[in-house]
Amino acid sequence: MIRLVVFLIASVGFLGSVSAQGNMAPCGAAGDLSAEFATNVASDSRCFELRMYTAEPEQNGVGGIDNLHRRFREGEVAVFEKLGAEVVAVWQRLDNPNTLVWMLAYRDRAHREEVWTAFRTDPDWLALLEKYPVPISAETFTMSASDYSNFK
Repeated sequence: MIRLVVFLIASVGFLGSVSAQGNMAPCGAAGDLSAEFATNVASDSRCFELRMYTAEPEQNGVGGIDNLHRRFREGEVAVFEKLGAEVVAVWQRLDNPNTLVWMLAYRDRAHREEVWTAFRTDPDWLALLEKYPVPISAETFTMSASDYSNFK
């Protein structure tokens, strides 16, 4: 029962984060953006997403930054790569030790949506979520590389 409650809490937080992203400015190649946004974006930019997950403290084996790292280490990164996203990096915040920061790259906005749609129902992800239930609060930033950036 506890696992079901944690799963529902984590799912609501996760889905709320995903649905909030639908209102973000577009990302990806300048050709995919409105003229207003394309001016400073590299024409060959991928879509980047910076995500910060702050884990609830561990209680009775549920939650905690260590369990979140285990989930990433034992397969969450591999699931995203299997689905075609590039996991650019994963970091441990030093000023907030309960926060994991990671960056993904996609071909464009449509590719990002494809990856996340497949991720939500991926059996490997669902097994990891069951094994390591970690309620999180998430902050997400979707970005395009500027025309003068070395990293695109």
